[in-house]
Amino acid sequence: MAGGYELARIEEYAALLRRRDADFARWAAGYGVIKHTAETQVRVHDVRERLALRDEGGDGALFYTLMMALDRLTSAALWLIVHMTYANKVYLDGRDLKEQDFKPDPQGHTGGSLNMAPGYAAYLALNAATGFTRAWLMGQGHCVAAIDSLNVLVNNMTAAHAARYDVSEAGLTRLVQDFYSYRVRADGDPDSPLGSHVNVHTAGGMLEGGFLGFAELLYPHMPLPGERLTVFLSDGAFEEQRGSDWAPRWWRAEDSGIVTPIMINNGRRIDQRTIPAQEGGTEWFVQHLRLNGFDPIVFDGRDPAAFLWAMWEMEERLSANACALGRADCRYPAPLPYGIAVAPKGAGFYGEGTNAAHNLPLGANPRTDPQARVNFNEAARNLWVPFSELQETLELFQRHKNRPRERDHPIAHRDVSLRTISTPQWQPVTPQRAQPENWTTSTCAMSAIDEGFVRVMQDNPHLRARMGNPDESRSNHMYKTLDALKHRVTDPEHGNDESITGGVITALNEEAVVCAALGNKGGINIVVTYEAFAVKMQSALRQEIIFANHARAAGRPPRWLAVPVVLTSHTWENGKNEQSHQDPSLCEALMNEPADVSRVLFPVDYNSAAAVIADAYQSHGEIWTLVAPKGDTPVLFTADEARQLLNDGASVLRWTGHQGDQAHLALSAVGSYQLLEILKASARLRARNIPHRVIYLLEPARLRQPRNEREARHVLSESAHAALYGGIERHVLITHTHPEILLGLLHGLHAAMQTRALGYINHGGTYSTSGLLFANRCAWAHAVQAAAQLLDTPRETLLSAEEIDALDGKRAPHGIIFG
Repeated sequence: MAGGYELARIEEYAALLRRRDADFARWAAGYGVIKHTAETQVRVHDVRERLALRDEGGDGALFYTLMMALDRLTSAALWLIVHMTYANKVYLDGRDLKEQDFKPDPQGHTGGSLNMAPGYAAYLALNAATGFTRAWLMGQGHCVAAIDSLNVLVNNMTAAHAARYDVSEAGLTRLVQDFYSYRVRADGDPDSPLGSHVNVHTAGGMLEGGFLGFAELLYPHMPLPGERLTVFLSDGAFEEQRGSDWAPRWWRAEDSGIVTPIMINNGRRIDQRTIPAQEGGTEWFVQHLRLNGFDPIVFDGRDPAAFLWAMWEMEERLSANACALGRADCRYPAPLPYGIAVAPKGAGFYGEGTNAAHNLPLGANPRTDPQARVNFNEAARNLWVPFSELQETLELFQRHKNRPRERDHPIAHRDVSLRTISTPQWQPVTPQRAQPENWTTSTCAMSAIDEGFVRVMQDNPHLRARMGNPDESRSNHMYKTLDALKHRVTDPEHGNDESITGGVITALNEEAVVCAALGNKGGINIVVTYEAFAVKMQSALRQEIIFANHARAAGRPPRWLAVPVVLTSHTWENGKNEQSHQDPSLCEALMNEPADVSRVLFPVDYNSAAAVIADAYQSHGEIWTLVAPKGDTPVLFTADEARQLLNDGASVLRWTGHQGDQAHLALSAVGSYQLLEILKASARLRARNIPHRVIYLLEPARLRQPRNEREARHVLSESAHAALYGGIERHVLITHTHPEILLGLLHGLHAAMQTRALGYINHGGTYSTSGLLFANRCAWAHAVQAAAQLLDTPRETLLSAEEIDALDGKRAPHGIIFG
């Protein structure tokens, strides 16, 4: 912001403008707690002049009439926000509240919401001034009171809000009473459509924001060409999540819309100063941004007009940068404008700038504390807008000439589908597939995923393609994807798979690359990662799963294409890399999420992987976690069997074991290497004439006991369960995961039968795959031993003396249990 001689010149210029233009002067006088500095006055004047030169009339309101309305709208929103925190009654005449008008237990992230209100109000006003509806994203979802209050005031509501709230004493009273009401309906759901964070009932909302720092990673990948996105970010989140500094590395004019990130720089975390504040404040942060390729713009974060100018100016600069990139002297990364809205925490209300302002700025409850009551009423009085003025103000924000309402901005309402769906290139089944000792041919499941993604991408060039890649895409057999898309870089190196406009987003930061895919909801995406490292993606994935699940519950299922997150180089393939690389935690965690939204599948071979990847892109609003081997495995399923396996989530392997009613023992597997061990165990049991059934669980959560109606429609029916496990009394399960996880997930399945579950039991180190299986007691011989125990059969009848000695730790397993 300007100072010294420059400020003196600006103040003189602003004074001349006020003398020349009465409308400008009336607006420049401010309103209540809202003041316009000379610098902001001059900047806003420039916006008006450029709009006039371009003959942009927006929604039809005179510019300074709209700007004065913006001041009043912001003030009314601030007034309503503090009522949402403290009051259980709203009086439109602005009278002082009495003791009984306050909540017994006030709640709310009040200071952050107060700081957000000028920004969101300015976003609404800029849309009205330009006649163009931008999308919006807010990282600090706990500041939802700012969004909800303004949406009610301007009648920009979802159906759930519109049914309960309007700008009347009754409607606004219900709004403040619903905020943190904690009331529960008879069906167990919240009674109020309001939440403590952005939710699916927040008009235009698309991110809960409960996990700070992810909006920073998502926004460069969100808008398609022709779209504009205004982003509100938190200075607290700046230190929460690494990777936000890379936005200039990813933004390209060729395939992206305009993004305008704005940090609300109020200098406070919950109970202390933020890192930027401690390191040197705004000046330090400006230098940090410049070093990372941003073009910082500092402005008055208390003033909605300053926000409007900043949004406008940032769009103008980035648009100019996009036009200039065709010149030889301009190259990526383009300087990405970045707004810094400087304001004390909770500006405009009592207690601004204090630690208390983060949540409850009064420091005491006005229902029980007389002085807090006085402080509330005095501060609220400065924010109140007379109802007649408010009505005139709100009308200007509801015209929407030839443009959608903000609740209907495009990024929040993606509807994506494939134009062409090609048939996978199926592989022939390995000869003698029931006889492990005769396996001679093998293929790679990851190759099927690679080829399937490229096929869908090339068949549907209208979809912007992204691959999130935190490590080695070629090591993970994504050869064709890398050849087709290439790594996105700013300075391509000759001879490498790199391009300015590459679609592979590569960074050694799992959060950043998964968000490149999650942000690209207008396109087609895949994420491929080492399984152990994928744990860092959980919060980003869970936030998407939660929002999608709530949207389904609200009757508005999302229509973005499902995002496959492929976990390969996985636990059982990373024995060589020590125990840090042996971690099935992510798939375990995601199986706990709603099974119809968070789908966790374990493809075995080429054909099952091909069926899965083809079906994923015909699904919407889901995260598909695919735990897939990158090593070569036999092709065990025909095309028809692979499709049936995917449709049912599990399958009896009719080509092995014993068919008919004589089998009362089942051998089940979850995971590719686990099925190979089960097939070896099955061969031994067949050789000993032990009747049994072999079952593969591709999607184990399809067999869980449903927890709601949507899961009930997704899981297998009772008849399908019976087809798998009918007549089974004893059950041996080998799983990719910790065994306890599958025992818990499938407790309803094995409640009526004796079960032994084998899996990862935290034995790690430097092993081969076979060695790691043995060390975790889930090799084929362990399965045979478990079957003997369940059948009450001496293990000597099923295993040799050498094999028993190896199982008992009396001799090394090499050459006995595995080669």
